[in-house]
Amino acid sequence: MKDTTMNGAECLLRTLLANGVDTCFMNPGTSEMQFVAALDRVPEMRAVLCLFEGVCAGAADGYARMTGRPAATLLHLGPGLANGLANFHNARKARSPVLSIVGQHSTQHLLHDAPLTADIEALARPVSGYVRTVERAGDIGKEASAAVEAARTAPGQVATLIVPADFSWSDAGEPGSALPHLPAPCPQAGRIQQAAAVLRSGEPAGLLLGGSALLPEGFEPAAQLAAATGVRVLGNRNGARYGCGGGRVTPPRLPYFPEAAEAALAGLKHLILVECRPPISFFGYPGRRSELAPPDCAMHVLASAEEDGAAALRALAREWGVASAPLALQAPKPDWPQSEALTPDAIGRVLAHLLPEGAIISDETVSSGEAILRHLAPAAAHDLLPVAGGSIGQGLPVAVGAAVACPDRKVIALEADGSAMYTLQSLWTMARERLDVTTVILANRRYRILEIEMRRTGGGAVGPRAGEMIDLTRPEPDWVKLAGGFGVPAVRVTTAGEFIREFGAAVGQPGPRLIEAVLDVSGPS
Repeated sequence: MKDTTMNGAECLLRTLLANGVDTCFMNPGTSEMQFVAALDRVPEMRAVLCLFEGVCAGAADGYARMTGRPAATLLHLGPGLANGLANFHNARKARSPVLSIVGQHSTQHLLHDAPLTADIEALARPVSGYVRTVERAGDIGKEASAAVEAARTAPGQVATLIVPADFSWSDAGEPGSALPHLPAPCPQAGRIQQAAAVLRSGEPAGLLLGGSALLPEGFEPAAQLAAATGVRVLGNRNGARYGCGGGRVTPPRLPYFPEAAEAALAGLKHLILVECRPPISFFGYPGRRSELAPPDCAMHVLASAEEDGAAALRALAREWGVASAPLALQAPKPDWPQSEALTPDAIGRVLAHLLPEGAIISDETVSSGEAILRHLAPAAAHDLLPVAGGSIGQGLPVAVGAAVACPDRKVIALEADGSAMYTLQSLWTMARERLDVTTVILANRRYRILEIEMRRTGGGAVGPRAGEMIDLTRPEPDWVKLAGGFGVPAVRVTTAGEFIREFGAAVGQPGPRLIEAVLDVSGPS
């Protein structure tokens, strides 16, 4: 008679599939070997091996941003989870639905405080909206379904499920059933009417967009409201995903530095918040307020993070009697920087011309971002995935996840050389999975943003010893060799003309490529 027993590992995988989770970014260990073995019995589950847990977490974030549904991660005990916390932090700030599965020692082994024993729940709570440890093998299916449902709860969150090893090899019964996914609710009509009254007041007002309102379905009614009422529209700088380019009217992102952000908000008496909180500066500075809006600016919530901001904007447009048809942006493309030095400004102008239709940009440019991204309004239609939580090391893993999620779209990873060092193992996964990612390393050979912030926080000029702490020379990381060692073809460019040639070639062919763009730092970018 054929054995139909299903152990906990197979039960978990089949439960995930029943709930629409078909991709797992994993870095397993001994306590997860039953799950690895079960992959041969559950071939529908795509398993992507990552060489560092921070890559798993960031890849699941990128996948969720592009699909709106969770991927799973599979990590080894408490230390494995700890290695992924920085990018789980970014996923939490991005409100990405992620299912984090963490193996635990077998229940009897936990009694002995073995070397890898840790308080996994305590490590998971700061980055997770939901944490659960399976208590019986027979509960795995039910608990897995509940964890997926929790991850998908609007606006999305990290759900951590901890599975003791003995439950994975024990009989677990049938898989959990598929649970319904409830869409984000629309705000109450009273808030729509209150926002409309603000716009009718004649006092200077702004709309600050986040979440789903940063996609075209939110931009379009916001642009129509701006045209009809003069309301100032801005995007939350740290939103998870922006729909940009392609002639669409895209609101400017709130600037990074507080002086510029305050100028963008200056004079407002009202700020209407759509899936975001009142704006604050990235850091606190001596003698400056953390709040960026004027002190006398009243805050009004049109849609909370848990609600459908795009639907709220459409309702507000209807309340005002304006159409929500898309407005066209007539912005000329910038000049080619053919014979210029290679600066972030030059790179931005090249991207404006050569960015492929439907591209996805994973942006971790740090100090170079403003100079690059300001040129992309007239570029082909693309999605921008910024660093949502500020923890560096996100750019390359998010590119991995976006490429797995959208294999028919070119992914561009714009990555600073300093932050790229945190998760350069992503390149290996790009090569192994043959992901269509073009990585541009912006090499200025230093943590330039720290040089800027040292002055801003009152640290004064960068002295010789301080300079050693932000300098990336002696030796300079060789990204051509690093990429080659991971199986990704790479080139180094030092002029704008070389970048035009190599970037055009890279986006014109499938598969992973890396361009080390050595920036000219002799003058302003």
